[in-house]
Amino acid sequence: MLRELLPALRLSAATLILTGIAYPLALTGVAEIAFPHEALGSLVRDDTGRVVGSEWLGQGFASPSYFQPRPSAAGAGYDAAASSGSNLGPASAKLRARALADVERLRRENPEAVGPIPSDLATASASGLDPHVSPAAARWQIPRVARARGVPAAEVAPLVESAVEPRTFGLLGEPRVNVLLLNLELDRRFGRPAGAQAAGNTALE
Repeated sequence: MLRELLPALRLSAATLILTGIAYPLALTGVAEIAFPHEALGSLVRDDTGRVVGSEWLGQGFASPSYFQPRPSAAGAGYDAAASSGSNLGPASAKLRARALADVERLRRENPEAVGPIPSDLATASASGLDPHVSPAAARWQIPRVARARGVPAAEVAPLVESAVEPRTFGLLGEPRVNVLLLNLELDRRFGRPAGAQAAGNTALE
């Protein structure tokens, strides 16, 4: 019995050390050397060096002076520890009520916006943490942001256009705008509005 058990235990221990410890450590080390920004969470810092978020985690912006992301059903909203969609089906009355409430809010907060509301501004993503909106959704918000900051819309529009990210490798996905990066650029260009919290998640300070 021992003659059969000991080799099995040695093999299990060797496998645990190789695949559970050595391989992850080696892969992490290679990633930190080859892709240091991505391996450490793609963290975003403001001009003072303060970490304000990650390029891959959406966060809410309540101030009219900032561009807003998609709605979030993750926890209480934009909760990285509870990434999820609402799991409500297309026939759900609760989902319909939530979407209609968002549409009403968007129309109320963006009276100068031209054209229909882009669908991604009224629909949550599957993760609840999508950091991007479509270029159309960002452009639709320009009048509100410009009015709140007291600057011409013509000065805000170029920031949106420069923030548009192309399809990955020219093939995958759709053009998109990272909301956090755009809002940080707004603060760099026009300064932080009086009474408004700086762009970024203060919980990460």
